[in-house]
Amino acid sequence: MGLHVLRAPPFSSSTSIIFKPTSSASLLFKFGYAFNSPSSTRTYFRVSSLKYVASPPTSIPLSGYFSRRTRRFHGGFIAATAAPGSVKKSEELRPSVSPDQSWVQRQNGIEPLTGSEVPLRGRIYHETYGCQMNINDMEVVLSIMKNAGYSETVDVPETAEVIFINTCAIRDNAEQKVWQRLNYFWFLKREWKSNVAIGRSQSRHPPKVVVLGCMAERLKDKILDADKMVDVVCGPDAYRDLPRLLDEVDYGQKGINTLLSLEETYADISPVRISKNSVTAFVSVMRGCNNMCSFCIVPFTRGRERSRPVESIVSEVRELYREGVKEVTLLGQNVNSYNDIIDNTDVEPGTNWKLSDGFSTIAKVKKMGLRFSDLLDRLSTEFPEMRFRYTSPHPKDFPDEFLYLMRDKHNICKSIHLPAQSGNSTVLERMRRGYTREVYLDLVHKIRSIIPDVGITSDFICGFCGETEEEHADTLSLIKEVGYDMAYMFAYSMREKTHAHRNYVDDVPEEVKQRRLTELIETFRNSTGQCYDMQIGSIQLVLVEGPNKRALETEMIGKSDRGHRVSFVNVAIPHRDGDYDGQRKVAIGDFVEVRISKSTRASLFGEALAVTKLSSFYNSMDESIACVS
Repeated sequence: MGLHVLRAPPFSSSTSIIFKPTSSASLLFKFGYAFNSPSSTRTYFRVSSLKYVASPPTSIPLSGYFSRRTRRFHGGFIAATAAPGSVKKSEELRPSVSPDQSWVQRQNGIEPLTGSEVPLRGRIYHETYGCQMNINDMEVVLSIMKNAGYSETVDVPETAEVIFINTCAIRDNAEQKVWQRLNYFWFLKREWKSNVAIGRSQSRHPPKVVVLGCMAERLKDKILDADKMVDVVCGPDAYRDLPRLLDEVDYGQKGINTLLSLEETYADISPVRISKNSVTAFVSVMRGCNNMCSFCIVPFTRGRERSRPVESIVSEVRELYREGVKEVTLLGQNVNSYNDIIDNTDVEPGTNWKLSDGFSTIAKVKKMGLRFSDLLDRLSTEFPEMRFRYTSPHPKDFPDEFLYLMRDKHNICKSIHLPAQSGNSTVLERMRRGYTREVYLDLVHKIRSIIPDVGITSDFICGFCGETEEEHADTLSLIKEVGYDMAYMFAYSMREKTHAHRNYVDDVPEEVKQRRLTELIETFRNSTGQCYDMQIGSIQLVLVEGPNKRALETEMIGKSDRGHRVSFVNVAIPHRDGDYDGQRKVAIGDFVEVRISKSTRASLFGEALAVTKLSSFYNSMDESIACVS
């Protein structure tokens, strides 16, 4: 069987190419592209996101041109002949350079375009809603788009050719915000010609609107059917396909790819940092969740757990350190379930993957490999002048050895997010959380006994299916008993596909949910002050993040080890970090010793004493802070 391949120069990963059989055999491919690997005699074909291999290699393309009107290549073709059955899907055979690059015919063969040769294809405007993971995902998307020629970003949607909106599907309120923004973007598309005429829009064509993230995964059909509001819908595991999806829009198609992956971690992509001058950064270490809590949509929008290799994470953190980043937050939907697999043998619970005492899980037992504690140990040792945080964990994955590691490594921040969701054991059972109120409190007490100066934060849901007033009161009492530094509190929103949607009734009236939410917030506000008050008189190490917006000319603000906001007057102080001898005002990125003199329910105020190194501060520190109920 022979294949005639019609192609469009330049040889780009975003070009649609038609493969036609020269015999009566069935059509093998519809759209894709082909290129020669410089290190192989084989010819690679790519159809959507799949790779195929054929033999022998293609011939040199004849001169010609591609007509967008007829969508045909005129004046030449690439001929590839193959015996029946020799064209097959290949997961093992890959080109020596990334097929996501753009390609061109040179004297020595087909080679990738350099960064300066990739043509600019449009300006990008982006908005992100939801968790820190979405922020990091947007940075991955920008990197993919930059490699495809979309290298310019703009601050307002009116000047963009492509509009990305990265979405959250955890609660209905987050989705409603997205629909409001989509209505406005639809208005921009509809009024593009008149806006250009009056100078309101500078975009070269009506903007392509792209919905990313969890809402794209959950409501893909509804979004595409919404009165031509949206051009592309792309799920969290399909971002590599975005350039192709955008090209489909040029030919009157809707672009959609919401396939979930068991492998995709984007480990080989270096994110384009949105806050380029920031001294903090996010690094994704794992994706997905296996816990299957009855209220949660995440396993259905983010897929199952998979983790990046340790070495790829270390490499990304090393690059951030060279760029001057001082604090990294490690991200994952269930971050402390991280597992870099080095052995595929299943093990029994307790032999290698011990859960927190008293906790259980309906998820499959972890495989052997490097755990989250191994990753944190490696990072904190290799980068002693860098601080590390992590979010979002599950309480079941805090074995004792992990807590001792946090205690002993000074550059692992003494802040633990411990989502409770409810303070009542019956509600927790309906939520399929894998613990009781008593087991949760035992873990809190153990954490504070091992790490006396720890700050604990949490998540709470009120109005879950069947929740009574007595069960709600148990949640209020848990908040008082623990004394959290911070908490995220929400009224329950039923999500389709979840265990709760299939098995329970959302029977708590909305007005009751809102009243209970108000009670949660008030209880938290009345109990959290003690955590801040007890730090008065202590010396905290603060990473300076910028001027205080309430006093731009005179004050700086930063974050303490426990994650509290700390403000201080910016005056000349001694520098003991080895980079400067003498006194001067502090700068963004400095670690500053601050004596706390005042507190509120949400922040601390103090006097700056000296600029120091992170390791030097903890080597000489003889104070610790404890917030014990």
